Amino acid sequence: MSYYFQGLAVALTAIMPIGVQNLFVINSAMALPRPRALLVALIVTGFDMSLTLAAFFGMGALMERFPAVRSAVLLIGGLAVIKIGAGLLRSGGANVTGRAEALAVSRLIARAFVVTWFNPQALLDTTLFFGAFRASLPTAAVTPFVSGCLSASPLWFVSVCLIISACRARIGPKLLRGLNAVCGAAIVFYGCRLLWSFFAAKYGL
Repeated sequence: MSYYFQGLAVALTAIMPIGVQNLFVINSAMALPRPRALLVALIVTGFDMSLTLAAFFGMGALMERFPAVRSAVLLIGGLAVIKIGAGLLRSGGANVTGRAEALAVSRLIARAFVVTWFNPQALLDTTLFFGAFRASLPTAAVTPFVSGCLSASPLWFVSVCLIISACRARIGPKLLRGLNAVCGAAIVFYGCRLLWSFFAAKYGL
């Protein structure tokens, strides 16, 4: 059981730093009704768990071995993330990326996929992070350790969603618009960083 808790602790340290996934979940919890926000959190959780599995078993090595794959993810991901952030800024605090309750589940899934999988920094960093632990684990410890890692995603994202959603009632419309703008600006900034990484790698900047 100790390996399970080791995996849980390790994965939480990887998820907790504020990033585009967390901003997406936080903004959803601030702007959407709680059931819809929980749906967003669960969708992000599913993609994050798939990313954890892929990283643990070496998917990021593909990006290291084939620079063209990494460049494509940087370019497409950067543009997609900027589009999501711009949508937040345009929404004026009303919703996540457009009309909150009218937003189709398929679009929520697509955007959660983008903020998780079109994130080369997460792919590479997480692969190295989990790869180091994978190399040090005895065979019998792999399953409980990975189980602990996977448990971190629902624990973190659902908790963040519920806490922010509960606090939203104490947040006035003006502050909500401000927080929405901050989230949108941060996501746009992150997308610009991805594009800069693409051009830096391609042109040696």
